[in-house]
Amino acid sequence: MALYNFKKITVVPTAKDFIDFTLSKTQRKTPTVVHKHYQISRIRNFYMRKIKFTQQNYHDRLSQIISDFPKLEDIHPFYADLMNVLYDKDHYKLALGQINTARHLIDNVARDYVRLMKYGDSLYRCKQLKRAALGRMCTIMKRQNQSLQYLEQVRQHLSRLPTIDPNTRTLLLCGFPNVGKSSFMNKVTRADVEVEPYAFTTKSLFVGHMDYRYLRWQVVDTPGILDHPLEDRNTIEMQAITALAHLRAAVLYIMDLSGQCGHSIEEQIELFNSIRPLFANKPLLVVCNKIDITPMDELQPAEKEMLEAFKKDGISVLPMSTVTEEGVMAVKTEACDRLLTQRVDIKVKGQKVKDVLNRLRVAEPSRRDDKVREAYIPEKFQAKKGAMETDKAPKKLRKHLMEELGDDYELDLQQEWDVPDDEKTDIIPELWMGKNIVDFVDPEIEEKLLALEREEELRIQAGVYDNAESSEDEEMKEIRSTARKIRDKKILIMKASKEKRRIKQPGVTRNKKAVKRKRFEEEMGALGVEPAEEGHYTRAPGRSRSKTPLAPKKMRTDSHGRSLSSMRTPRDESGVRDKTQRDQLRKKAKKAQRTMNSLAKAGEADRHIMNKMPKHLFSGKRKSGKTSRR
Repeated sequence: MALYNFKKITVVPTAKDFIDFTLSKTQRKTPTVVHKHYQISRIRNFYMRKIKFTQQNYHDRLSQIISDFPKLEDIHPFYADLMNVLYDKDHYKLALGQINTARHLIDNVARDYVRLMKYGDSLYRCKQLKRAALGRMCTIMKRQNQSLQYLEQVRQHLSRLPTIDPNTRTLLLCGFPNVGKSSFMNKVTRADVEVEPYAFTTKSLFVGHMDYRYLRWQVVDTPGILDHPLEDRNTIEMQAITALAHLRAAVLYIMDLSGQCGHSIEEQIELFNSIRPLFANKPLLVVCNKIDITPMDELQPAEKEMLEAFKKDGISVLPMSTVTEEGVMAVKTEACDRLLTQRVDIKVKGQKVKDVLNRLRVAEPSRRDDKVREAYIPEKFQAKKGAMETDKAPKKLRKHLMEELGDDYELDLQQEWDVPDDEKTDIIPELWMGKNIVDFVDPEIEEKLLALEREEELRIQAGVYDNAESSEDEEMKEIRSTARKIRDKKILIMKASKEKRRIKQPGVTRNKKAVKRKRFEEEMGALGVEPAEEGHYTRAPGRSRSKTPLAPKKMRTDSHGRSLSSMRTPRDESGVRDKTQRDQLRKKAKKAQRTMNSLAKAGEADRHIMNKMPKHLFSGKRKSGKTSRR
């Protein structure tokens, strides 16, 4: 039986959208230009193509809808009955049948009008036949609007249904509303079902998954069931009845011992007896929930007798509390083990197990004699085992040190280094350019430094640095005095020069005069300096090039301002013998341009702008994928 993926069903549009999609696609995908001077065969084929294309679009879309929706005869009975409960099987089949009928009607309309199109003798009659064909197709689709809307609602609801595998290992929870079914499911699975302190919080089936013994299990939480006849039950309760009837699962009937659900223990047992036929051939557990409020020891004798009746029938009764989680894992383990045992028994009783057993061989060794042979354990291993079992003081770990010292504890990672114990506290060497700095440090450097400091103190006390100028002789003093006078004279000359440059006067270019030798010797002699005999005093300093830049060379041009270095002959002089002929040609060119200038028309020298929207590219039918307007 096919298991459908209801989330992949195609969206069902309304009748109006259906028509708009189809006619728009016909307009975009088929030719749109026809003329009356065409041959009549070409005109007929033009309109036949439109009718066939529209019919094919309708046919494909309707076929997709019919094939996507599940057929109740092909799917698992659980899904078939669930869809009958939720959507009404008759209404569902009727809607799909009407869609199928509409598909056949559209095919017949297209076939009839294609046949009539062969007798169209003019453009007008062919166009009217096409118009009538498309109109009848659209009318058929408009009549299916209610069916399409119903199927879209069914599709949306089907996509929200949980994915339940009817053949896998399943735990099924049932009972009165508000007894703790969803709370148990939240404890044992990864699901997060809403839990509230009122009845019918769960209004549909919920599925959670868990792992037990390296197998994947699904837990199905059903809505609460009330104790009344089957025909009086509503859609919410019928979902639980459908799951109980068709799923091969371990059933957990959950009861509320505290009575907070609004029903006594007697009423819950009556509901159990009324739906007991649905538990046939399934592992069954009765789970007494909310023992944290009302323990089983505090029940009335009559209530205890009712629960004892379950044990007489071979039905296990397990206590549980989803609040304190007492007994939750025990209930889960018991239910899973019972279901696994039943599934294995069913497989062993089947016919396939014989084929499997024929391929298996179990070797069972037999005793060769009655001699007792004990297990041999070597002495070394026994000694080692005895040494391991001796009472030794436990090793003191860093955790214990941290607890003892508290805030005074400091983590010393050097103790974890893979080096000998006597080297763990060594100072880490400082490296520079691949070499250890310690190797280049003089071990006696501190002693030498102290000796130098003591020697410096003795020098200071002796007054070695007090009279620094007294050590100079008379010649040195004279040199210093002369140098000081030269520096002062240089400063005066610089200030005088700056004073002259401060006065803004028009600059006159003139050569600088050389300093006369006699004047220079007098000034230097006054300072006490004797110039050398072979000195160059008459050479004038050169002028800086950055003050007055040189003028650029003037480009040589002809009488018309054109560069003489240009090697290419201008167009207006090409082929001209002399100046007279050139002037005549210029007059003729001006005269020929007068008409164009008076009309303000573009000439050969004007920039030519092509047509921005050529008609052959922007008229007629647009190709597929084009969205720009005409």
